[in-house]
Amino acid sequence: MSVSKISFEVFAIVSIIFVILLPLVYGHPVAPAPAPTNDGTAIDQSIGYVLMLVALALTYLIH
Repeated sequence: MSVSKISFEVFAIVSIIFVILLPLVYGHPVAPAPAPTNDGTAIDQSIGYVLMLVALALTYLIH
């Protein structure tokens, strides 16, 4: 009976050590995301789409 109690205590201690230390070994800090930048490509693309729709509407009205 004492062997199983000792082995259970050893197992409990080893389990607690693994639970505490294992995340520290594999835990890599995550770098923060870079700040969003606007280089104007989305604005240029939206202006192009609007101009294409205007040209399509004018073509439809003139035809």
